[in-house]
Amino acid sequence: MTDTATAPTEEQQPEQSKGNAAVEWLKGQYALFILIVLLIIAALSSPAFLTPTNITNLLLQMSIIGVVVLAELIIVLTGGIDISVGSALGLAAVLSAGLFGGFSVWFALLVALAVGGLIGLVNGWLVAFRCLEPFIVALGMLALARGLVYAYSEGIPITPEASATFAQIGQTTVLGIPVLTLIWIAMVLLVAFLLRRTVWGRRVYAIGSNKEASRSSGIPVGATLWSVYILGGLLVGLGGWMFVCRFGSATALAGNLMELEAIAAVVIGGAALSGGKGTVFGAVVGTIIFQVIANLLSLLNVSTFLQDAFRGALILVQLAQRVFIRH
Repeated sequence: MTDTATAPTEEQQPEQSKGNAAVEWLKGQYALFILIVLLIIAALSSPAFLTPTNITNLLLQMSIIGVVVLAELIIVLTGGIDISVGSALGLAAVLSAGLFGGFSVWFALLVALAVGGLIGLVNGWLVAFRCLEPFIVALGMLALARGLVYAYSEGIPITPEASATFAQIGQTTVLGIPVLTLIWIAMVLLVAFLLRRTVWGRRVYAIGSNKEASRSSGIPVGATLWSVYILGGLLVGLGGWMFVCRFGSATALAGNLMELEAIAAVVIGGAALSGGKGTVFGAVVGTIIFQVIANLLSLLNVSTFLQDAFRGALILVQLAQRVFIRH
């Protein structure tokens, strides 16, 4: 007798497709594997790493940069790049802390959102409707915003009148999780929903993949790009307010070089700088990776200069992996 192969039943086919999808998903999660290995190394290298105090500090570190990374992600998905996010955060921070004396936390939040939204509105208009290169627009805004930060603060930390309330928000925890971290998680869920479950999100990916094809298919490219930059600006403004909440004041160096950390987190999370590829999950993983590295190296008393070197090396490793897989 000869054996005959039987076709998979209708019940088996969905299970196989789900299994294949899971395997394919895991194949692309190099950043997640890096994070797991990094957490194991951190736990073994420093007994202080897993202490509640350090975990809380780590979560606070992630929260502010995490919001900025989300802003960078949605812009990168369209094929753009924004190197002004750090300076925009600094401007939102000093104005929210200093305008009208910083008498109210909630008024400061409105100021920060207005500043960030205005910067995003200007950047987006120049990119979407004047067809200027995103990098050049962001470079100009970086210089403008940072200059305004120095001019307004005069290099002196600005402490708002309601500094105690700001600090209370920054120090409050819910079930052991800092409030600022909960705000970050809420923004992660919001951006993930917008990108994966709305028409707007599908348009963002389409524009990043092929702008001209998107325009030909009837997608309002200009309006969508403008909305992306405005949303990014609002997220950065929120980050500026969170900065004041965490430290109780704003300094002229608030957000300094944060754009580099944000871009690095987006790249290590698997996003393509050419646009059209990237996920919120990957951006979150990238954020955690770089903050864990910074935290661990600080615990080990490693020079901050070497911390930057580690970040750069990790980015190069990730890029090398992509090239290897592609070929």
